[in-house]
Amino acid sequence: MFESLKPVAMDPILGLMAAFRADTRTTKIDLGVGVYMDDHGHTPVMASVKEAEAQLMQLETTKSYQGIAGDPDYNQRTLELLFGAGQSILNSGRIKSIQAPGGSGALRVGAEVTQRARPEAKLWVGVPTWPNHIPLLGSAGFEIEEYPYYDRDTHQINTDAMMETLRQVPAGDMVLLHGCCHNPTGADLTHEQWDQIADLALERGFIPFIDTAYQGLGDGLDEDAYGLRMMADRLPELVVASSCSKNFGLYRERTGSITFIAESPEQVEIVASQAMAVARQTYSMPPAHGALLVSLILGDQQLRANWEAELAEVRGRIQSMRSLLADNIQNNVAGIDFTHVKMQKGMFSFLGLNTAQLDHLREEFGIYIVSSSRVNLAGVNSNNIDYLSSSILSVLK
Repeated sequence: MFESLKPVAMDPILGLMAAFRADTRTTKIDLGVGVYMDDHGHTPVMASVKEAEAQLMQLETTKSYQGIAGDPDYNQRTLELLFGAGQSILNSGRIKSIQAPGGSGALRVGAEVTQRARPEAKLWVGVPTWPNHIPLLGSAGFEIEEYPYYDRDTHQINTDAMMETLRQVPAGDMVLLHGCCHNPTGADLTHEQWDQIADLALERGFIPFIDTAYQGLGDGLDEDAYGLRMMADRLPELVVASSCSKNFGLYRERTGSITFIAESPEQVEIVASQAMAVARQTYSMPPAHGALLVSLILGDQQLRANWEAELAEVRGRIQSMRSLLADNIQNNVAGIDFTHVKMQKGMFSFLGLNTAQLDHLREEFGIYIVSSSRVNLAGVNSNNIDYLSSSILSVLK
């Protein structure tokens, strides 16, 4: 039965990772893989997570299945992290969250539920976006439309073109937004731009679908949540997919959530029941380990304080590497302005190098960057910054 299948091309980022692993040069640098790395080039387990795991070993009495909705404490504490403890939306009865296997699982459940609610709805995606957004959400049944987001020439959000396109979005369609630390550009919406999009959502009747995978890696836990909190206060309907992969370092634990806000408590109960039906038909029960760790950390005053301190250190290290790299390569013979790199948020930025320059970096210097020129600034550290800077300056000649 399998003779009709054709091989699927490898994801470019996975292919780049494989090429990096095969490279035997000790000076090689991987700026393609989208994970946080410390100043030694490792993706560490947070100390607060290790402490929570030690506690969990003593507290956990079973490995039986948890419910389809996941751990109730995790769901509640995640809602408070996302929307702010004590906020009115949490007491409105109009909001429900279920645990999902990572941010990708959350996105998929959100897509499947909204497709059930409105099969004719289109999904509007900013250009560019995380490469897996379109295959992940499009394969759920969405017809994909695009709106302009980032201007590669100015290294800024193309506000006028974005707003003009969003003014044409029909009622009932979904608009995908990045909550913070935009992947792949690092160019985040300002408060004013968030407010303008909310105005258009109310005027046009479209529903924002917010993917927030980096809360706390931009300006801070509360600061990075401005857009989703404001929209939760103002809009009748909202969908939010969230992930604990980056801000808790729980990549392989696949810990995420999908949250729905509906017009009434009665409606959101129906939506939640549909979400659990989707979950049952795809993965059945979400993995428990990561969610239990997050719940322990957020529910313990000292563990949470330790985690927030670690997160602040991660955020500060990324920003310092942004600034240092931008300053080191600013005075280049090509006259390219890299100021945008230090002004953007989170792990990613576009350098703006062309294909020939990227090939040159990979082949001569062992520096691996994806073809869009998106770089993971967390891959820069005190040991490789000088080599990286001089290599980039070399290919700009």
